[in-house]
Amino acid sequence: MDTPHPMLTRYPDAAAALTALPAAERETLLAAAQVARLAAGTALFSPGDACTRYLVVLDGVVRVFLLSETGREILLYRVGGGQTCVLTTAALLADKVYDAEGVAETDVTALLIPAERFQALLTELPAFRGFVFSSFATRLRDLVGLVGEVAFARLDARLAGFLLKRAGDEETVALTHQEMAAQLGSTREAVSRLLKDFERQGMVVLRRGAVRLRDAGALRRLAEGAM
Repeated sequence: MDTPHPMLTRYPDAAAALTALPAAERETLLAAAQVARLAAGTALFSPGDACTRYLVVLDGVVRVFLLSETGREILLYRVGGGQTCVLTTAALLADKVYDAEGVAETDVTALLIPAERFQALLTELPAFRGFVFSSFATRLRDLVGLVGEVAFARLDARLAGFLLKRAGDEETVALTHQEMAAQLGSTREAVSRLLKDFERQGMVVLRRGAVRLRDAGALRRLAEGAM
C-alpha cells in the first residue's frame, strides 16, 4: 500500500488529495515544488498580476475575492488544504493575468510550482493532469453555483444558509456584519437589517462581532425556502 510522502504526513488534507497520484508522479511533483509559508494577511495576487506559479495549499486557508472601486467585497471561494485555486489554473492555462484578489486568511503553507515547470508536468504526468483539471472543474462548478445564488436566491435565505454552514457544530458565528456582507456579496446595512429581523423572530442572538444561533430549525427552513 502506498504511503504519504514524509512531508505530507504533517498535512492530512493535502496528503489525502496528493496520495491519489502514483508514487513516481508524486515524487516528481514534490521535487519541482517549493514549500512556502505565508503569514495571515499576506497578499498572494491582485488584479493585473501575472501568474508565475501553480499553488496547492497544504495547510491554512486562502480567500479569493473581488473588490469594487467603492471597497465592496464579494467572496468567490476559499482554498483549503489539498485544494488549488481555479483562477491560478485559468491564468496559467490561458497565459492571462489575475482578475481577483487572493489573500492568506490564516497562516498558510503551500506548494508553489513555477509556471514553466507546471506546463511541463501537465504533459509528463497524466495523473497530475487529471488532478489539475478535476480540481479546476470542481471550483468552476462552485463559482457557477455562486453566480446562481447571487442572481436568484433571496438574501434572507442565503444569510440563513450561510449562518448554518459557518456555525457547523458550534452555535456561534464569530464574524462582523461587514465580514458576512462581504462573503455574501451584499452590503453591511442589508445584512444588519436581516440579522435584526432574525433576532426579533427568535432565530439568533446578536453579539458584538458574533451571531449566536438560537433556532437552527427555523434558519434551515428559511434557507430551504420553506418559510
